Amino acid sequence: MTTELNNDTSSNNQNNQIKVNIDSLVPRDMAHRAEEIGIAKVNMDFFSMSGLSVLAGSFIALGAIFATVALTGTTSIPWGWGRTIAGIVFSLGLILVVVGGAELFTGNNLVVMAWSDRRFSTLKLLRSWVIVYIGNFFGAISTAMIVFLSKQYMFNAGNVGVTALNIGLSKVNFDFIQAMMLGMLCNALVCLAVWLCISARTTLEKISAIIFPIAAFVASGFEHCIANMYFIPMALFIKELAPSSFWQTTGLNPANYNDLSWHAFFVHNLIPVTIGNIIGGVVLVGIVYWLVYLRKNKVDTQ
Repeated sequence: MTTELNNDTSSNNQNNQIKVNIDSLVPRDMAHRAEEIGIAKVNMDFFSMSGLSVLAGSFIALGAIFATVALTGTTSIPWGWGRTIAGIVFSLGLILVVVGGAELFTGNNLVVMAWSDRRFSTLKLLRSWVIVYIGNFFGAISTAMIVFLSKQYMFNAGNVGVTALNIGLSKVNFDFIQAMMLGMLCNALVCLAVWLCISARTTLEKISAIIFPIAAFVASGFEHCIANMYFIPMALFIKELAPSSFWQTTGLNPANYNDLSWHAFFVHNLIPVTIGNIIGGVVLVGIVYWLVYLRKNKVDTQ
């Protein structure tokens, strides 16, 4: 739908028509827009890319903090409902990334649409991913340390900390293939959320497009590598650095979490989940939409 604004000029009585498109973009136009966004992302200068990447890691961590609180004390409600509530509030992270402006590794997997059209080199693609991934890690783990130092884990008689510990423990007990598959499913939904946002014209439309895909991946128990850069280090900080008063208050001890270690974080979770996230975002979303909407145009022009 378009609106036409007619401005009468006193000098020549001619009508100047200005057409303003207020419809959401259709998928074919979304694909072209995604391509242009990808080009802009990989050509960003190092300092801007790094700064926005740190912000994205922190933003996702804020959503993870919100989800941890939401999951605390939910034993009286069905498991699925508790997970769904956690998923809805976790959406805060991607909302901050998309609306506030930041560079998130998992969402940036969609830049392969422009790469597939040879709009930039493989080296530029890898440079972008490495910088953003490292920046996301720094932002997420720094936020975890800040939250730990705030002693927020002591809230609700230490139950917030217990929830954080249990989340971290559950995430390091996957086998490699399981973690990778959970990562694939997760980032397919994350990239679909980002894809839907490309069609949006308003902030409210973007927020609406984000909530359901993100809530779905959290409620379903799928794995997001950047979120885990907060969840698991936060649990490790509590396990290794929390004072004895925390353990006395909760009636637990670090021995209850022997499986939770930095080695398990990297080997049993972060590496396979990252691989799965890349496959889910690149292959299941980016390449599929490139094949449907952009490859045909490329063939037609040859």
